[in-house]
Amino acid sequence: MSALVPLAELTAYLDGYLRIREVPDDANAVNGLQVENRGMVGRIVATVDATLAAIEGLGPAGGVPALQLVHHGLFWDGNQPVTGRRYRRLAALLERDAALYSAHIPLDLHAEVGNNAVLGRRLGLETTASFGNHKGTPIGVMGTPAGGVINRDRLVGKLAAALGIAPSAVKVVPGGPGEVRRVGIITGGAGSAIAQARDAGCDTFITGEGAAHTYHDAMEWGVNVFYAGHYATETVGVQALAEHLGARFGLPWEFHDHPTGM
Repeated sequence: MSALVPLAELTAYLDGYLRIREVPDDANAVNGLQVENRGMVGRIVATVDATLAAIEGLGPAGGVPALQLVHHGLFWDGNQPVTGRRYRRLAALLERDAALYSAHIPLDLHAEVGNNAVLGRRLGLETTASFGNHKGTPIGVMGTPAGGVINRDRLVGKLAAALGIAPSAVKVVPGGPGEVRRVGIITGGAGSAIAQARDAGCDTFITGEGAAHTYHDAMEWGVNVFYAGHYATETVGVQALAEHLGARFGLPWEFHDHPTGM
């Protein structure tokens, strides 16, 4: 059995490292520790969503107590009774003596383990900088491809490889040039940020998903837009965070993949 670390130590570190109380977010994100356990943690499990399948994937009751790190927490549907699926999720955590910690926007924009920064590094972007705005805070990462330019089709392949998905899963709106020179990234559901990428000088914008009208936005504003899936683009941050936390506290970590296809 691995060494046990107090949950309070882990959460205090995470709160500071991710600036949980400083980064603005939607009220229902409820960033930070959402469910505590009996107080000790012996392993870290990263998942994108706090679903029943992900919680049950921690294994049966009686195992090594886990800290489950998620990007999308339990309370997006607001202040609801503890019945139905909310009861089942909470009961599954309590039965397993598992704690659950959620980080939404604080994880998206983190400079080291954030979804945007990690994906930018996997794509080999250079001379990176922040761009975009979420409630007054820069959220995206932009940069130039290695060597200064990359063919649009080749970038699709690199993106797919970085996320572990098929190139055909990347939906491309070819509004910009075939030779890409400046790439902006905001993972998840950031199709509404195409104008922010354009205004920052990006000819290509990578995100997870967007509304139908964003096709015309991209074509008329001269920006390539890559939709690689909300889920897929947000798998990288929780893994980087789990790896970082595991190394710092000497705990084993793993990533449980529950793809949605969306």
